[in-house]
Amino acid sequence: MPKDFVVTFVARDRPGLVDIMSEVITDHGGNWLESRMAHLAEKFAGIVRVQAPDDQAEAMADALAALSDHGFRVTVEEARTAEPFASGAVLTMEILGPDQPGIVHEISHCLAQYKVSVEELETSLEDAPFAGGKLFRANLTLQLPTGLSEETLADALEEIGSAVMVDVTFGEAN
Repeated sequence: MPKDFVVTFVARDRPGLVDIMSEVITDHGGNWLESRMAHLAEKFAGIVRVQAPDDQAEAMADALAALSDHGFRVTVEEARTAEPFASGAVLTMEILGPDQPGIVHEISHCLAQYKVSVEELETSLEDAPFAGGKLFRANLTLQLPTGLSEETLADALEEIGSAVMVDVTFGEAN
């Protein structure tokens, strides 16, 4: 039975990093299942879910961990299927407003209080038109717990949004 792994890595950005990692996976009969990667502050960072045949799994995990010889900082964790939990709606949320410290913490703290799972989070800074300065933008995909309505969550987040001067907009997940 094949084994799944979640691999996280950070390296100084340069051409060929994905090639190095994918070669290790292929050399061990592995399959690259899904990933998220980005260039951030002269680093290239990512998270990858891979699968390997049972007889190659340990060797592949060791070879991925050995990528430190190529300038990677790597963590390899065996992925286990989580117990399914009852869940409610899946929503998207956008946050937009003047950049300031604490926005992510205030929003994530509210989500945690309501037991909302953050499935995806992407943030960025962009130039603010007309006013100058920077705008903070976050796009999230959220999994609501059973029984929590979008309206209840929206009310709580609107209160926080007003306090940290950001607009919070909800949408339907695809």
